[in-house]
Amino acid sequence: MRYLSTFTLALFVCSPAASAVEPIELSVMTFNLRYASDTPPNDWAVRRPVVAELLRQFAPDVLGTQEGLYRQLTDLSDDLPEYDWIGLGRVGGSRGEFMAVFYLRERLEPLEYDHFWLSDTPEVIGSASWGNNVRRMVTWVRFRERATGGEFYFVNTHFDHQSQPSRERSAELVARRIEAWQTDLPVLLVGDFNAIAGDNPVYDRLVSKAGFTDTWTAAAERGPQVATFHNYVGPIADGPRIDWILARGRVESLSSEIVTYARDGQYPSDHFPVAARLRLGE
Repeated sequence: MRYLSTFTLALFVCSPAASAVEPIELSVMTFNLRYASDTPPNDWAVRRPVVAELLRQFAPDVLGTQEGLYRQLTDLSDDLPEYDWIGLGRVGGSRGEFMAVFYLRERLEPLEYDHFWLSDTPEVIGSASWGNNVRRMVTWVRFRERATGGEFYFVNTHFDHQSQPSRERSAELVARRIEAWQTDLPVLLVGDFNAIAGDNPVYDRLVSKAGFTDTWTAAAERGPQVATFHNYVGPIADGPRIDWILARGRVESLSSEIVTYARDGQYPSDHFPVAARLRLGE
């Protein structure tokens, strides 16, 4: 099976949560793909090979994508056969955009996964209740690193682009859900938060109150800061970061980069992906 297309809500494998036997170095990425449009000049047909080449070059061990449509994700699965993926359309089945999680199958094994919606009824598929017109959701996976047996949680989301109250309620719900796991395992929370890092209550709720670290600011090494949303105009120096990789638990941020890759002037998306090299388990 080249991908895991999750039309059921969860898969559980009987395995006890355990701390890493030894530290794991992991390449992590978050990437808003921009949904597959057939409208030039940035239609999916021209962007697809650029996205695939970017991912081949950076080769993340685990990647959270936002906005991807089912056909877009299966295209990437065909282009990158070394990856499997987990996801569910935000209005159910293969419909709507996905918060997909891609992972290198030879390195990582999913032990359990599930989805919930950013609403007052998070178990109801496609639910919305906080003033957002677009359905918003979370996909999470608990992974085991095959070589060491070390485990971690990976949480991928996309907060609303219009409603600040919805973003704040979403941050509250995500923080509560993660806290309810009562886990000592590392937790990686990635996504397009549609909120400026360091200048929004959403950031404060997750970083200051929920105990997450911003792996960008904590990185021992990092590249230049540019706006992560650029709308196909290219790098905007010192622009806002609305796409984040957050970490909680025994996680060291070794390096981070906002990836401004383009080919022949074609950007892969209207967002730049964010990549981080992390050490888990120390």
